[in-house]
Amino acid sequence: MSFPISGVHIAPAWLVLVGFIAGLLGGFFGVGGSFIAGPALYALRVPMNFVVGTDLAHIVGKSIVAFRSHRELGHVDYKLGFYMLIGTLPGVEIGARLIEHLKRTAHIDWVVGGSMVLILISLSAFMAWESWATLTRKKTPRAEDAAHSKGGDHSAFAHIAVVVQRFALPPHIQLPISGIKRISVWSIMLVSLAAGFLGGFLGGGAGYFRMPAMIYLLGLPTHIAVGTDLFEVIISAGFGTVTHALKGNVDILIALVMHTGAAIGAQIGALLTQYFAGVRIRLAFIPLPLIGAGLMIYGLVTGHKL
Repeated sequence: MSFPISGVHIAPAWLVLVGFIAGLLGGFFGVGGSFIAGPALYALRVPMNFVVGTDLAHIVGKSIVAFRSHRELGHVDYKLGFYMLIGTLPGVEIGARLIEHLKRTAHIDWVVGGSMVLILISLSAFMAWESWATLTRKKTPRAEDAAHSKGGDHSAFAHIAVVVQRFALPPHIQLPISGIKRISVWSIMLVSLAAGFLGGFLGGGAGYFRMPAMIYLLGLPTHIAVGTDLFEVIISAGFGTVTHALKGNVDILIALVMHTGAAIGAQIGALLTQYFAGVRIRLAFIPLPLIGAGLMIYGLVTGHKL
């Protein structure tokens, strides 16, 4: 099937399969779809600027489906989500403008692809280290574990979130749904600005950064981080889709075909989260960035010919 906007020819079955896998992962982890969708699109010969913009368009529909399931399970902190948008939207625009600049050069593939590979490998390594430390550490009661008790989390690095929550710069807010009694708005702004930039620059909803940051830095239970990240992605990726579309970086036909598979996968993934504890969700997450990094490296080395 030909897609005239991006100028590529791709069998629809491939796009439906990629969409299904991305939806399944996104519904289960709140993130992960872009680890597969972005590198897979690049391997299917989609130009890098269209990979970024089209992945954002695809992730909006998938996130809406997964978000509805998480909302019913009570896994969404709307107050936190709205505060994060204040930092996320400017970050998305900055990332999109950087893509607009790079697509005029011959270096866009290696700059964007290389950045994605570096981030994915680093993230996988950190979460493997953290999950192993959590499972093997001595089981003793700790005050910081209370922040995670709602979702069954007992992160070995929970003390990091305690330090962040004690950041003194006002204003401070409470997040009752997440079990956080006091946190600086500026801590939320920094996390969301960084996530927004990565989303606008690398595509997807940047949940690969935001979801771990909400767990390890802000102190959210894993299940709440997953649901809230999906809520955030709907708006931030929607904004990113619009700004990239205006810059000519979105193939909406590819996104729609992918969504036919993503809609089913997202519902299945969201329902599965209720059967797993927080640390097990994080353990299952570890291989995903490596798979995405492998696909991207393959595309870069072979000239993105699958």
